[in-house]
Amino acid sequence: MPQIALPVPAWAAPAVTGFARYALPALALLILLRCAVSMLSGGVEKEVWGWLTLPNGGRCELTNWENIVGRAGSSDVVLDYRTVSRTHAALTRDPAGRWTVIDLRSKGGTLLRGKELREPSLVRSGDTLTFGGVNTVFVASTLRDEETQAELRRRPGTRIHPGATLILLTAFILLLGLEYTLNAGAEVSFAVPAVFLTLLLLVWSCYVITRALRRTGFEVETLAFMLTAVGFGVCAGSDPDALVKELVCLTAGLALYFALGWYLRDLGRVKALRALMGAAGIGLLLVNLLTAGSIFGAKNWLSVGGISFQPSEFVKICFIFTGAATLDRLYARRNLVVFVCFAAACVMCLAAMSDFGTAAVFFTAYIVIAFMRSGSFATVLLSLAGTGFAAFIVITARPYVLARFATWGHAWDAPHDGGFQQVRTMAAAASGGLFGLGGGKGWFHRVFAADTDMVFGVVAEELGLLMAVLAVAALVIIAVFAVRSAGSARSSFYAIAACAAVTVLLTQLTLNVFGSVDILPFTGVTFPLVSKGGSSLMATWGLLAFVKAADARQNASFAIRLRRRREPRRKKAGEEDEDA
Repeated sequence: MPQIALPVPAWAAPAVTGFARYALPALALLILLRCAVSMLSGGVEKEVWGWLTLPNGGRCELTNWENIVGRAGSSDVVLDYRTVSRTHAALTRDPAGRWTVIDLRSKGGTLLRGKELREPSLVRSGDTLTFGGVNTVFVASTLRDEETQAELRRRPGTRIHPGATLILLTAFILLLGLEYTLNAGAEVSFAVPAVFLTLLLLVWSCYVITRALRRTGFEVETLAFMLTAVGFGVCAGSDPDALVKELVCLTAGLALYFALGWYLRDLGRVKALRALMGAAGIGLLLVNLLTAGSIFGAKNWLSVGGISFQPSEFVKICFIFTGAATLDRLYARRNLVVFVCFAAACVMCLAAMSDFGTAAVFFTAYIVIAFMRSGSFATVLLSLAGTGFAAFIVITARPYVLARFATWGHAWDAPHDGGFQQVRTMAAAASGGLFGLGGGKGWFHRVFAADTDMVFGVVAEELGLLMAVLAVAALVIIAVFAVRSAGSARSSFYAIAACAAVTVLLTQLTLNVFGSVDILPFTGVTFPLVSKGGSSLMATWGLLAFVKAADARQNASFAIRLRRRREPRRKKAGEEDEDA
């Protein structure tokens, strides 16, 4: 990459970089606070899509597209009658407004218009539904109801405008890029300023696209871009020539983010693609296992046409896509068994590749998906027991894995052997203090794999411990938001996928940060969006599409279809003429 000579006065560089050391964490803190307030303040507003009128005259709201009817307190519609099973039936709605009732092998049976329900059947507004002898009347929301509801719900961006937050993010990216450019000296790689300016162009382009789609929620993207900018800074200090590759991967990741978000709008096509995604995930891992060469003991890289990538990063998307089945299959035992086998195959392939850190990430996501799908602690405990036995076999067969566990908590006892990475990470973090030595001025980035597996130490040394903690907080805010949004997500697919996606991100974050400072065993997984690596960057943006799909705030998510401004009023399926 060509170098450029900067005509900067001798006094200017120290002044600008000195200012940046204190201004960058302040800007990051303001960005985090504004996003957190916008994402987490106020109550969770649920959408009402219909009602069940009860024998006593009361009405139970149907607040999801998939609703469990039963006696259990965890049901969406609780019918506290002895004749009603704990999970009795399900009422599901498709994007076109058609409702379907499904009996979940209840003891008392389900009747539709007085006839026993033997298979999933369409239900219309005004139909009588009988659950275990309890008569109810189904009423679907009308188009007028939904339009009124949409007008009354809060829209993100009214109190905390995303444009103002984006101006802060612009200042953050410009100042970060300027710091790394000036600290590189008189001869700096042209890629450093060029990539940071292009990053700004991508940020504003994404914002313009979302506004053109009439979406006002941009907090998830803002936090993700802030972390991506920090990751570009790490790369600028350790390997400036790799910045262009990182930028290309970011562009591809953004394309994946918008494409996947658009695809998730239609749960019908999601359902149709689920088996193919599962096969693609297993296929990628098998090709990786059978053809890849071993690099530092792990076979987790593939090279195609001179381009190297990690298939396991993209399998995370396939894994979540396949696992987050919709409600009509959640309680089918055969379907759950198939998913358990699929998850076991993925984890075994990763273990055979000696990629135990990624295997741990997959297993944690599996636990979340399995519990949200089955609601059974027994399933989770059985899985944990089986994994414990498998871990014992692995440690017995692979002594070097046991050696890593032996070093855990005793890194300072072997600073030149098993504790080499952890000792140097902690030393680098300590030398940076609260505000860091300055972008690119540290020594730790010269240590092998510092900008990937131990990137927390690089950020803490160069940008300060405060910035490193804020980077962790950004991912935590996204995770809390995803879990909070899951309760109001329109579909169980969105809820499970979002929770599984942030589980993957948080597990990676935890293993990377705590592993590098010897609180947990060192596993060598990446810090999402911050660690250098195109595969991880692209896959993380893909995972964020699941988080965005679960955001049910009014006009917030491009993954949720909005009605066109001039769309004529049409009679919905099942509505009476007077409601058209």
